[in-house]
Amino acid sequence: MFALPDWHSMFSPALSIFEVFLRGSLFYLFIFALLRLVRRETGTISVADILVVVLIADAAQNGMAGEYTSIPEGIILVGTIVFWSIAVDWAGYNFEAIGRLVHPQPVELIKDGQPLRKNMRQNLITLDELMTSVRQAGTDDVGKVRRAWLEGNGEVSIVLAD
Repeated sequence: MFALPDWHSMFSPALSIFEVFLRGSLFYLFIFALLRLVRRETGTISVADILVVVLIADAAQNGMAGEYTSIPEGIILVGTIVFWSIAVDWAGYNFEAIGRLVHPQPVELIKDGQPLRKNMRQNLITLDELMTSVRQAGTDDVGKVRRAWLEGNGEVSIVLAD
């Protein structure tokens, strides 16, 4: 035979709703700031990016939720994370200072056909990676590139010389 579910514990929060919201808020903002400081946004999601997200979620789970066991606590925690994701995007759009923090400025990688090694090093862009973008722009000669930038979304924009 099978046991009936404990309906009361499934739908009765063990923690206060405010505590679940506060824990989720603090962890979201901390992890957002941490990832923003150590990593630029990328235009695509790699396997390594997915792994980082999964590991952070697993590591933060108990601290965020205080080891919750009820469905409403889980729903509130997920809702809190979605709320902060939308709120940060909204604030970045509506307030210039926050926008500069949320959406990084472009970084010049090539100027008048010369790779800017310092900027490449600061953003961990190898010459091989840069040359991939140069070839995608239609040339294999970096000397034919007037300007190239690493955009805030992680893509490389290239303007070829006339």
